[in-house]
Amino acid sequence: MPVHLLRERATPQQITEMLTDLEVMIKIVVDVRREVMTGGGNMHYDGEQALVEDGSQQSDTWGANWYPSRQAVEFEALINIRPRDGNPSMLIQDSDIRHKVEHIARQYLEGVLP
Repeated sequence: MPVHLLRERATPQQITEMLTDLEVMIKIVVDVRREVMTGGGNMHYDGEQALVEDGSQQSDTWGANWYPSRQAVEFEALINIRPRDGNPSMLIQDSDIRHKVEHIARQYLEGVLP
């Protein structure tokens, strides 16, 4: 299923489509500067590339996972391993960045069920 680029709240149809690949979880990538995000696909890399093609800088994009059934965000993704940006692990280390990622994800996804 294609990755959705979200600039506004997701629709139930978009949530259903974003769940197609992984069924219980949506891979999301958030641009914390532009406050846009992608959802869906098998790899965070796909969402990151869609954002970069849309004008995002890689250093502003962070990967996470959204679990609609729990309305929860988990902050792990391979694309987050960026020692040059001060993040040497899959988990987003900076609490301010985690807060921004969660805020933006909830803005677009919270409460929307398929």
